Amino acid sequence: MTTKSASGRGPVVTRKAFLEGTVAAAGALAAGGLAGLAGPGGPALAAEVATRPIPSSGERIPVVGLGTARVYDVAPDDPKVPVLRATVDAFVKGGGKVIDTSPTYGRSEPMVGRLVGELGARDRLFLATKISTSGEQAGIDSVGVSMRSLGTDRIELLQVHNIKDVGTQLRTIRRLKEAGKVRYAGITISNARAYERFEKLMRSEPLDFIQVNYSLGQPESAERILPLARDKGIAVLVNRPFWLARLFRKAKGHDLPPWSAEFDGKSWAQFFLKFILGHPAVTCAIPGTDRPEYMVDNLGAGIGRMPDQRTRARMLAFWQRL
Repeated sequence: MTTKSASGRGPVVTRKAFLEGTVAAAGALAAGGLAGLAGPGGPALAAEVATRPIPSSGERIPVVGLGTARVYDVAPDDPKVPVLRATVDAFVKGGGKVIDTSPTYGRSEPMVGRLVGELGARDRLFLATKISTSGEQAGIDSVGVSMRSLGTDRIELLQVHNIKDVGTQLRTIRRLKEAGKVRYAGITISNARAYERFEKLMRSEPLDFIQVNYSLGQPESAERILPLARDKGIAVLVNRPFWLARLFRKAKGHDLPPWSAEFDGKSWAQFFLKFILGHPAVTCAIPGTDRPEYMVDNLGAGIGRMPDQRTRARMLAFWQRL
C-alpha cells in the first residue's frame, strides 16, 4: 500500500507499506533468517546482519540491537506479551544479540528475562543492564535483582546509568568483572547537558562501552563524544536512535529520497539507523522495538551498504530541510 506524497512527486513508501511485505517474512524467520526478505520492489536482503568488534576484546556483536525502555514495561498478563515474545523471537532468529534493559525501566527487565527464558535464547544473547542508584550496597543489591529478573548468573555488559554515583558503581562493576559475573563495564547518558562530565569520565576511566543518544534529530554527540570513543577504543551503543519516535512523526507523508538506494536503505527506519551505523565509532544501535515486523525492518538496516561520511552529511542536510 502506498500513499500520495505531499509534494506530489509520486507514491510514498511508508513504514506501514514497507512492513506489509515483511509481516509474513517475520513469521518465516525460523526457516531461513533474513534470507529472501525484500522491500517493495527491492532486491532480496542477504542473510547476515553486519557485526562490529568491541575494541577492548575483539568480540564481534551485530550492529542492530534491541532497546526495552517503555515498550517492555507491561504486566505479566498483558495481551501484548505474545507480540513481545514474537518480537524477541524474530530478533534472535534474525541474528540479533544485544538486548539493553535496566531496573529503572519499570517491568521491562523481568519481562525480558521471562521472554528470553521461554525462548531458550539466553546463550545466544548479549545482555546489557545498568546500575542506577547511589551507594555501594545499593548498587550490589541492584545487580542481584537484575540477575534474578533476567534469569541469569552473568551479565555481558553492566553500565552505570546516567553516570549516577559513577565512581562507586564502576568499582562494583570491576569487582564483578574480576569474579567472572560481568564481562564489560560501561557508562550511559542520553542528555547533552551532561556531555562535558561524560567526556571527562571517558578520558579518566578505563571503559569497555559507552551508551549515548545519537540520531538525525539529536546529532550533537558526533561533535566530541563519538570521536573520543573511537580515539580511546571504547565501544558505542546508541540509544534513542529514532528520537523517541519523533523521527517517524516528522517523516510521515514524505518521500524516502531515491538516493537511499545507494546505501540499501528501503524504509525510513533503515534510513534513520543507517545514518547512525555509518558513523565509524558506532558499534550497535538499540532501537526500542515491540512488533516482529518492526524488528525485521530494523535488522535490515544492518544489511548491505552503509553511507559514507559525505552521504551522511547529505542525509543530515536533507533531514534538516524536511
